[in-house]
Amino acid sequence: MSSLWIIAAAAVVLVGTASQGRAQDPLFNPAIDMEGYLRVSAEAARHRETRRLSEDDFIRMSREKGTIVLDARSREKFDELHVKGAVNLSFPDITIASLRETLPDTRTRILIYCNNNFRNAERPFPAKRMTASLNLSTYIALYTYGYRNVYELAPLLDLQTTKLALEPSAR
Repeated sequence: MSSLWIIAAAAVVLVGTASQGRAQDPLFNPAIDMEGYLRVSAEAARHRETRRLSEDDFIRMSREKGTIVLDARSREKFDELHVKGAVNLSFPDITIASLRETLPDTRTRILIYCNNNFRNAERPFPAKRMTASLNLSTYIALYTYGYRNVYELAPLLDLQTTKLALEPSAR
C-alpha cells in the first residue's frame, strides 16, 4: 500500500513538473492545445464516417423541422451563392459566443457543405485542397464544441445538374 502511495506521489510530481516546465517556456500558450486538437480531430473523424449524406438525403433532411443547414464559407462567397435557407457562420467566426448565439442547442441537427461539394462553380465555390476542405475543419470545430448531430454533404456535385436549390443573398 505504501509503495502505491509513493508511485502516485511521484506521478503527481512528474505531471506538475512537466506542466510547470511548459508554463515557464516563453513559447508556451495555455490557450492553444495541439495535442488536444489532434485527439479530438481523430474522435471527430471516426464520428464523421457515419454522418456523410447523399444529395437526396441532404435535401430530405434539410426540409425536416429543427434542421439547420450551415455554410461556413466567407460572407462574400455565401452572398454570391449558397444552399437555399442556409445560415452563414464563417469558419473564422466560429467561437464559443457565436455558436451560443447561432446554434444554442448542441443537439440541433446541423447539415454542412463546402466549396469542395461543387464543381464548375469556381467563383462562388473555389476549390480547396482535399486535405484542407472546409467540411473537415467545420466538422472538427463543431465536434470540439460538443455538437454531435452534424451531417455532411458527401458527393462532389456539378453546379449545373445539382438538385439542391441554390440562391444568392438578397442585395
